[in-house]
Amino acid sequence: MRHRTHGTGSVRSEDFASLGEDCVLEEGVLVFHPENVHLGRNVYVGHQTILKGYYKNTLRIGDETWIGQQCFFHAAGGLSIGARVGIGPGVKILTSTHREAGRETPILFAPIDLAPVTIEDDADLGIGAIILPGVTVGRGAQVGAGAVVAEDVPAYAVAVGVPARVLRMRP
Repeated sequence: MRHRTHGTGSVRSEDFASLGEDCVLEEGVLVFHPENVHLGRNVYVGHQTILKGYYKNTLRIGDETWIGQQCFFHAAGGLSIGARVGIGPGVKILTSTHREAGRETPILFAPIDLAPVTIEDDADLGIGAIILPGVTVGRGAQVGAGAVVAEDVPAYAVAVGVPARVLRMRP
């Protein structure tokens, strides 16, 4: 029996599209399609995080961004994370979803829609937050722990809950 794989996720620094100085990728970090992954300077990626690049579109992470352990970033639709962003452990960022195709089509076989996600500079995503396709989290915004973000979060807003709603604006 033949098996196929999208890769082991093991990667060398020269495999990245770009890799800034002083990046730390802790043990167990997996990177897929590193040729489409750009990491800025002084980026920290915690243990067992998966950077799921894609054969098209890019995953960009800006300078001085900190990513906690066991995160999952899926960049099929394109993913841009700004500079000085804090991302708590267990955060999930998704850029694709299965389209409704009717009851006759199993969801697994329905067409896939791609939508980019943007996390702007100086934002913070709390532990276990989930960011859904097509969302922009504005500059300096804070997303609470466990929030499920299905709509844009304005700059300097604090969004919490399931689904996430703006609680207040940061001073």
